[in-house]
Amino acid sequence: MNISDKTRRSFLKNSAVLAGATIFSNSSLHAESKNACGPLMMYVGTFSAPLKDMLATQVDLPPGNGRGIHLFEINRETGAATPAGVYEMGTSPNCMTVNAEGTRLYSTNETDRVGKEKHGTISSFAINRKNGKLTILNTVPSGGAGPTYVSLHPSGRFLLVANYFGGSVSIFPILPDGRIGEASDIKIDAGKIGPTKAVHAPPGSFAFSGHDRTHAHQIQSDPSGRFVIHVDLGLDKIFIWKFDDKAGKLIANKPPSISLPPGDGPRHFHFHPNGHWFYSIQEEGSTIVLFDYDPKAGKLTARQTISSLPPGFAGSNFCSEILVSSDGKFVYAGNRLHDSIGIFSIDPKNGKLTFVGEEWTRGNYPRSFSFDPTGQFLYCCNQRADSVAVFEVNRKTGSLKFTNHYVPVGNPSHIVFLDLMK
Repeated sequence: MNISDKTRRSFLKNSAVLAGATIFSNSSLHAESKNACGPLMMYVGTFSAPLKDMLATQVDLPPGNGRGIHLFEINRETGAATPAGVYEMGTSPNCMTVNAEGTRLYSTNETDRVGKEKHGTISSFAINRKNGKLTILNTVPSGGAGPTYVSLHPSGRFLLVANYFGGSVSIFPILPDGRIGEASDIKIDAGKIGPTKAVHAPPGSFAFSGHDRTHAHQIQSDPSGRFVIHVDLGLDKIFIWKFDDKAGKLIANKPPSISLPPGDGPRHFHFHPNGHWFYSIQEEGSTIVLFDYDPKAGKLTARQTISSLPPGFAGSNFCSEILVSSDGKFVYAGNRLHDSIGIFSIDPKNGKLTFVGEEWTRGNYPRSFSFDPTGQFLYCCNQRADSVAVFEVNRKTGSLKFTNHYVPVGNPSHIVFLDLMK
């Protein structure tokens, strides 16, 4: 049988330009911090149940086992995590980003209704630089239902938000005190919805998620900040926008988008550190596509398509996260249902990928994963297993080795890191 988007999701329940590399890694805030001496904090966003004093309906895994944003202090030598508190909120803070100064954290809150209003929200927090604790600054409507992704423009002056269930993307100015202003632009995706069967689906696959309507899934600037890119899973398209960094407006590029094979469902993407290779992962097709990126024209040209799964796989799978290692040598791809992270080497001459192995995630339904600031450890959010699994990264081979460290967190969704002051 086909698994509808709502049924599947309820059942299965970032920074300077490329020099910092953090805007293109959903993982860390200060990409190389080997000499940092202060505590290293890990923030884990979760799918969480509404608090008693809130009127909010969840769009993913109700009622949700998380309690909001969970804080942990990380042992830099072993990767182990020690609980350091929770900022409780019942609106599923599922994706986060932190400013370059490490003083503000922003979250998307994946709800589809607040009171009688049909929209999600985004929140701004002040960070205590000594202990990592969060203080809420403000919360505003996200410009659509089910916001699922937030990133910072390289200027540090705007937030970029993708609303999954709203099928829209929004731009928000950041006020001088770190609060979020009213949306300066909202674009609603439109077009022909792709088929329920992906062109590149593995043999025997019944994977069906987002081809019921438009679903914006990720939005992020290119390295220069001149262009903004977002994907719509339901339309099987990647959109490229010119960005007006004075007005905070998105202007259609020429061409305005590029199409993926029908039904494959682009979900996330990640730039290579050289800024010219762009990797997109498709949720239903279980593929990774390598594009050449022209930074002058904001143009993508597809050059390679490869399965995210090991050779011979058959059955259903939903891809999730994709990350390029900070040294540009490997690509890591998340596979849900197969519950693995595929590991691919990058040819330094042309960017093409070669499958070199996989690692079991030690849990169910890996929604995302993140590197610590040094790239020594990878932390995997096993959404349905209610835990984060910690792996040591072999920087020479790209392989992952389980550290035997589990971090108990209800329905973890996303992780960011922050080096604190001594």
